[in-house]
Amino acid sequence: MKRLLVLLLVAAFILSFAACGETKQPGPDTPAPPSTGTPNSSGSSDDKPAETAGGLPVLSPDNPVTISLWMTTASSAPAADNKLTKLLKDKLGVTLTYEIVAPDNADQKTGVMLAGGEYPDLVGATDLNARFILGGALIPMDEYLTEDKANLLFEHVRPYWNRLSFDAGDGEKKIYILPNYNRFYNEITGGTHYGASGFWIQKHVLEDAGYPNLDNWNLDKYFGLIENYVKKYPTIDGQPTIGFEVLAVSGREWGMTNPPEYLAGHPNDGGVIVKNNVAEIFANKDIAKTYYQYLNAMNAKGLVDRESFTQTLDQYLAKLASGRVLGMYDQRWGFGNAQDALVAEGKDHRTFVSTMPVYEGATPYYADRDVMNINQGFGVSVSCQQPDVAVAFLNTMMSQEWQKILHWGIEGEDYLVDDNGRFYRTPEMRETQKDLVWRASNRLEALLDVLPKYQGTYDDGNAYNADNQPEEFFATLSDYDKNFLNAYGKKTWRDFLNQPPENPVYYPCWNITLPDGSEAQMANKQLTDISLKYLPRAILAQPSEFEGIWAEYVSEIEKVNYKEIERVINEGIQDRIANWGGGK
Repeated sequence: MKRLLVLLLVAAFILSFAACGETKQPGPDTPAPPSTGTPNSSGSSDDKPAETAGGLPVLSPDNPVTISLWMTTASSAPAADNKLTKLLKDKLGVTLTYEIVAPDNADQKTGVMLAGGEYPDLVGATDLNARFILGGALIPMDEYLTEDKANLLFEHVRPYWNRLSFDAGDGEKKIYILPNYNRFYNEITGGTHYGASGFWIQKHVLEDAGYPNLDNWNLDKYFGLIENYVKKYPTIDGQPTIGFEVLAVSGREWGMTNPPEYLAGHPNDGGVIVKNNVAEIFANKDIAKTYYQYLNAMNAKGLVDRESFTQTLDQYLAKLASGRVLGMYDQRWGFGNAQDALVAEGKDHRTFVSTMPVYEGATPYYADRDVMNINQGFGVSVSCQQPDVAVAFLNTMMSQEWQKILHWGIEGEDYLVDDNGRFYRTPEMRETQKDLVWRASNRLEALLDVLPKYQGTYDDGNAYNADNQPEEFFATLSDYDKNFLNAYGKKTWRDFLNQPPENPVYYPCWNITLPDGSEAQMANKQLTDISLKYLPRAILAQPSEFEGIWAEYVSEIEKVNYKEIERVINEGIQDRIANWGGGK
């Protein structure tokens, strides 16, 4: 029964497109003075708290409020008996209602909401085209982001005011969305969870091959290991072994389209590569053709899962969680719940580690510096009748008290504090907290994923969560993983990737907005549709048919005004160089 519950939870945990890259910017912006614009609220509520503190309402069980949330996130809504849900109500008088949308439905749901013009109180925006902002769905938050109102949120965004500000079409740049990832405080530590990309491979494949050297890695070495393993172990747990999965669902098609830029030694700039501060698409270039022709050859060997191109995101994740998939290209956050499910079932040897194949002459650039999500996170909607209450809630959640509760849990129940003030967990706590069913009742993972949050360390020196507390990371490792790391002479999973250089000031290009309805946005949609139509055909075709299909694909791309995409992105690059602190 427990296995069934775990698999049901994995099927429900759809992963956010929002974190295409979680990365820290190289330096702060010059702060801009807060705007005094008035929020566009649809009204007020009779049960609005009367007390205020610093210009915002005081959240109290004496004045209960309900806040509605809409989000695309890596986690499901909490269980009905969730203890932190109860704590929010008991301590703050806050009840949250959730609407969680899968990434492959987010685009459609966003369009429906914008057409209807009615929104929940807080919108967890992940749309890189900024449709909620440009569509007038969110209020500017500048009025609240001051030292005497939302002081904690103000401190959170103040050093990055310029890069977080957005022109909604009225010629004024204001802040509409609070970044959900990669605003760091104090010392930065590293642990289990990181967002880097890679060609992931099942650990047992490497173990079975005698822990081969992963330096100077290429596609031949990567797929050679997979091919040998499939021949040796044609089934896993009674099911056919799957050599390689391709992530190709709508909304996550970057799993199919991004690899060529990494193989060519470029970081994640989305659909473009940048040389000397100039961007161009690569979908029709030789670096792309080489990759897809290689996958075509691997498909001819039976190593590519032919269902990759028709399955849903749920089905993709369920296959990873089954333990019979040997490799895939993805980002770590993108399949975290499948990885967690394998750990929960004691299948550490079936979990994945990242490798960095590149073309001859290229240098791996899979890991970058963590980039702040400047256009992803919570915004307050124009339908919110109590925007000051919504902001007060977000500000309260940014307190170190609540950040520790959300990240670590309840002191004495979920973690302990030693005589030196260091947070730690007992072995029993660590084991319990691997359980997905337990987490649904004891964590607010969906909320925390979209909230603005502390990353780095708290003022007391503890890491913001247990996975990033160095002693906790090592204590949490299974004996299998300890031996695996020792076999490679590594201390963390991120050590399998390159040391990231400083990010260019404009980086990354994937979060440069292509305005909704613009020619650039429409051209980008056309490119995506063409890729989803032709690349699966090219990969699954007979090798003798590849050249013809590729020629059709390139011909269709040439009919698209992709130069307009490049123009908008290059304007964005130059704007960032001018306003974000100088170029490289």
